[in-house]
Amino acid sequence: MDADALTDARRAEWKRLDELSRASLDGSGVDELIVRYRAASADLAELKTSVGDSPQGAYLSTVLARARLRLTGTSDSILTMAGRFFALQLPAALYRLRWTTLVIAAVFLAIAFGTAFWISGDPALIAALGPADLLDAYAEEEFTQYYTENPAAVFMGVVWTNNAWLAAQCVLFGVTGFWPVWTMMNNAISVGVSGAVMIAHDRGDIMLLYILPHGMLELTCLFVAAAGGLHLFWAWVAPGRRTRGEALAAEGRSLATVAIGLVFGLFLAGLVEGFVTGWSLPWPVKIGIGAAALAVFLIYMLVIGGRAHRQGQTGDLVEYEAGTPRLVAG
Repeated sequence: MDADALTDARRAEWKRLDELSRASLDGSGVDELIVRYRAASADLAELKTSVGDSPQGAYLSTVLARARLRLTGTSDSILTMAGRFFALQLPAALYRLRWTTLVIAAVFLAIAFGTAFWISGDPALIAALGPADLLDAYAEEEFTQYYTENPAAVFMGVVWTNNAWLAAQCVLFGVTGFWPVWTMMNNAISVGVSGAVMIAHDRGDIMLLYILPHGMLELTCLFVAAAGGLHLFWAWVAPGRRTRGEALAAEGRSLATVAIGLVFGLFLAGLVEGFVTGWSLPWPVKIGIGAAALAVFLIYMLVIGGRAHRQGQTGDLVEYEAGTPRLVAG
């Protein structure tokens, strides 16, 4: 076969395929692109078989590669994906958890305060917590020294990684149903017991002052993580019209987004805990900084997340990243 002769015969068709690869297409244009792509592929196969590598084959390969990209699509750049993640996917995923987060926060605080006042009101229960001298040392010195005994950067890193790991567990092991509940109850009781010791030694106000600056955001992030875990569990229990595998996959992708996002929220809480809580600043300033950090998170979750939710975002990956879903009738 003469490569030049084939090129002369097919030149107009290849040029049309190249034009379609660059143009904005309607339905008929896409159909034509597919037809011409198949024909050009057959031409390239004939060229390769007959003459091997050739300038004509190289040109046609370039045209076909461009057409193939038009048909199959290309992945977005890392900057585009990062922008979509922070502007749409993450806030939408957080927004979906808002009511569950509120319920978890209310239950957590009820357990923590209930435990604190119940134990602190009974001297026998306080005595059962440990020797009196150790409890005195905890209330008078150890509780506050915890925030200043290590360099701020080291302390921030420790609390950040610990809380991020705790949040990731709540989300990723949420499919069990009990893990987020157990984690939140365990932490609520622990906070309540510490509060009971401080209240029994008339230092309950000191505990609040030291917890509020970072705790407002830190606890909110943990409540969100627990809410994400329970949503993952519910997707398995009540998948709706999807199979359990599909429901778990979609919810798992959305809530893995939450787990990644909470790393940043807990990093901000860690900064406040490491560099603000232990500082020699007026308490109104410390609490104001903590409240501002919480406000940033809530605006991102409720305002930006609400807007993304109204645009149809769920926090899941786009179809190109997640794969085409199984279509059902009805």
